[in-house]
Amino acid sequence: MVVGPVGESVNKSIIFRADASLQIGTGHVMRCLTLADALTAQGATCEFICRKHPGNLIAHIQSKGYDVHSLSMGKTADTDLTHSKWLGSTQAQDAEACAPILNKLQPAWLVVDHYALDRHWETELTPYYGRLMVIDDLADREHVCHVLLDQNLGRTADHYAHLVPTNCLMLLGSHYVILRPEFLQQRELSLNRRRNTQLGRILLCMGGVDKDNFTGRIIQALDESTPPPSIKLDVVLGNLCPHINQIKELAESLHFESSVTVGAQDMANRMCHADLAIGAAGGTTWERFCMGLPSLLLSTAANQDTFLHVIKDSGAAKVVDLMSISEAIDDLNRNATQLYEMSKRAALLVDGNGANRIVEKLLAI
Repeated sequence: MVVGPVGESVNKSIIFRADASLQIGTGHVMRCLTLADALTAQGATCEFICRKHPGNLIAHIQSKGYDVHSLSMGKTADTDLTHSKWLGSTQAQDAEACAPILNKLQPAWLVVDHYALDRHWETELTPYYGRLMVIDDLADREHVCHVLLDQNLGRTADHYAHLVPTNCLMLLGSHYVILRPEFLQQRELSLNRRRNTQLGRILLCMGGVDKDNFTGRIIQALDESTPPPSIKLDVVLGNLCPHINQIKELAESLHFESSVTVGAQDMANRMCHADLAIGAAGGTTWERFCMGLPSLLLSTAANQDTFLHVIKDSGAAKVVDLMSISEAIDDLNRNATQLYEMSKRAALLVDGNGANRIVEKLLAI
């Protein structure tokens, strides 16, 4: 609690319900952590509720100074939602486990970032929170939230017309992308160096887990082609990647310069000094756009396909598959002006201030 301007007690307690796992990836938890940092800077008290999936980020969240309430894995799962199996229990079981935690804390806001939760879970827990914010990317299920955030490019209110209450505040589009402060801090430097960029350093990062080893397959595709001799490949892997040793061996056998880093803590700096990125169409896409980093994007999950079509039409990145990566690199090497054009278009989509805009909205309600 904090004291308001006229002496009243103002509840600024905020609880996040989000999971990470080898199947889910790390993006949901990481963007919630960034939002929690921004809220904490404005005097809020943030805590997390997470299930102990294989590959969870509970220890990482705690290392950032946040309390985490851990949920055990269940033995059954629902089947009504596309991503029901991602929960590790039924929605009813999850709500039952969360209820005593929320009842004790009585948060002003409950923030939910989970594809396996919908209005059933949210309604069950209504007595235990003040207001509800849902972070979604799919527009495929109903919510009873006060605020809905979908930061995907091209999202409009029509996508949620029958999925949220009529009085729900919808924060839609890349204007509200949640990014760590270091990307905004290095944005200007990164944009300035794009004006005369030639294709040299390539940053390869396929997300925090990359369970299907797209990284290894991309390295093999590059090795079988003939990239320019000046190419330097900077490979970044998450700590949870199950293929680290194999990828390191592949990188060492390349016929051009490469390096592999696990758990990099300087992604903004790496993006600033890269000329091109190869990556998945996940949350890191927004980081690259903020930095004006030209990108080759691959789909690693079915739920990314619609987003990729919008990105392709925007001209902010090239959409490729494993078979066309080498051809795309050759094309960019022959016509480097494309790099600057992509950079300009990408930078217009994400300015790095999204988290601050969201915090202002939440604390004003």
